[in-house]
Amino acid sequence: MHYKEIIEELESTGQYKVIHKYKQQKLYHRDDGSIKSKGIFLDVETTGLNYEKDKIIEIALVPFEFAKDGRIFNIKDDYSCLNDPGIPLSPKIVSLTGLTDEILIGKSFDISLINNIVESVDLVIAHNASFDRKFVEKIFPIFKTKAWACSASQISWENENIASKKLEYLAYKFGFYFDGHRAAIDCYASLHLLSKRLPISGDLALNALLKSARAKSFRIWAIGSAFEKKDVLKNRGYRWWPGGQLKKRSWYIDVDENSVESETTFLKDHCFFLKDSTSSLALTTILYKPVVSTLAPASFVNGAHEYPAPPLV
Repeated sequence: MHYKEIIEELESTGQYKVIHKYKQQKLYHRDDGSIKSKGIFLDVETTGLNYEKDKIIEIALVPFEFAKDGRIFNIKDDYSCLNDPGIPLSPKIVSLTGLTDEILIGKSFDISLINNIVESVDLVIAHNASFDRKFVEKIFPIFKTKAWACSASQISWENENIASKKLEYLAYKFGFYFDGHRAAIDCYASLHLLSKRLPISGDLALNALLKSARAKSFRIWAIGSAFEKKDVLKNRGYRWWPGGQLKKRSWYIDVDENSVESETTFLKDHCFFLKDSTSSLALTTILYKPVVSTLAPASFVNGAHEYPAPPLV
């Protein structure tokens, strides 16, 4: 019996789910004359989580072409590079990535080549873009000029009855697995995921991501919220902003236009001591303006002032 028949027979019982090892794919749709945009999927491996003090030890960029309806065409050859951080790696990072101090000695980025790759693209995608973006923009300012999208937060996975946004779990739900935690394979696996149709809506995953990233959204800042409410905020999907020139440190969340009123009501009812004069709500509009078939860099609008956007979620 052929293995495909065995798989079909097993899965037909309802007792088994067979998943396949991801095999790198370079073509998802043949060129049909559609207007195409250029994107890159980006992933970094780092010495830790703090972009101000930790370093990138590996970066991968996988260029690809896509149509405005989310179809992916050609996947180009990746650029992947190691970087010596100048400090010893922690045992946790060694275990997670398989990289060692010895492997990284003397390695460095080709900054000119990375700039050339990024210059021509319309969109940068990462899985957990709020993490990757902070690291790469610190070293490569060209990333600040590009539109970004996040395949973790800007697809409504929960509405597709998928409980986790972790890349390995998403791959499993879509019937494949891969050897993760190296930058290039994570990028290829993520693009493979974006080529799939979502189980409830039936939309292409990349199309759902593009629609979400193009839409106007609002960033709500819970400035001065009660400390003991941090777990409530975190469980609701808020993220922590450590502070900077533009904003005090605060919890924040991005919501669509229809959710602004309910979210601000939730904060007023559950997370603020109204007697505390330092507490306030700040509403910020984040605009993603379509350019041809993709996106323009986000702007961070606060009152009459416009600033570069903080890292997207």
